[in-house]
Amino acid sequence: QRDPMSNGSSITEFLLLAFTDRRELQLLHFWLFLGIYLAALLGNGLIITTITWDHHLHTPMYFFLLNLSILDLGSISITVPKAMANFVWDTRDISYLGCAAQVFFLFFFSDAEISLLTIMSYDRYVAICKPLHYGT
Repeated sequence: QRDPMSNGSSITEFLLLAFTDRRELQLLHFWLFLGIYLAALLGNGLIITTITWDHHLHTPMYFFLLNLSILDLGSISITVPKAMANFVWDTRDISYLGCAAQVFFLFFFSDAEISLLTIMSYDRYVAICKPLHYGT
């Protein structure tokens, strides 16, 4: 049985802080975010396509660069589309489950990216400082 003095409320959504309240600036932010997002998609897509199709680039350095591009696509695709949708539809809320999923995937991709950058730096260290131990 529930205590009548306990708080029975639960969180169902969060309110996001807007960059601006002016509609013109919201649309400007939308177009700016869209341009940056499309540039990131195009750049990472070109890197992925080039490394995948060119068999001369199937070396450890380019393998790690390919995976870094994939992780970069994942991390930018988590937050930017929701921000752009908020600009267009002038909404400021996100569901609790949506927020939890966004935070989880952002941390996942960020941790994976940092781990991959650490591995890439060690790979370059071995290639430069111990070239006889580095197999290509």
